[in-house]
Amino acid sequence: MKRILTIALSTAAIISCAGVQTRSTTSAASEVASDASGTIAQIYYWRAKPGKFEEYTRYVRDVAEPIDEEAHRRGAFLSVTTYMTQDTASLWTHMRVFVLRDSAQLRGLSAALDSAGRRLEPDSVKRSQRGEYSATLRDRVGAATVAILR
Repeated sequence: MKRILTIALSTAAIISCAGVQTRSTTSAASEVASDASGTIAQIYYWRAKPGKFEEYTRYVRDVAEPIDEEAHRRGAFLSVTTYMTQDTASLWTHMRVFVLRDSAQLRGLSAALDSAGRRLEPDSVKRSQRGEYSATLRDRVGAATVAILR
């Protein structure tokens, strides 16, 4: 619990800093409309391995975002935004925030993302290689499910 609180507080502090960049797979107008009905968010924290920040950023853009777009198109979540920081004191370098309508959407998120990945790359050998490659780029440092206050 303390670790989650530490990550959440670090996240809030870092987001408020000017050094954070964001990428989103939904347009600004649709994100505002979608987020209005979101009640929870699933947050994943990743840390690029030393010397891999730019390469992992490209991986998010070129591999993860198309999967996200496919899952979003099929209703898996309302929006996703990736936050990046180059602050070396941060626990994470890339934070991915999925805004969800409700707990039912949350329960299906992982399976929906996996399914989207299979649709975009039906070859299981290539998917396995993609997974192995991603493991050379980053480490998962945490996850949190949070309520969205309105």
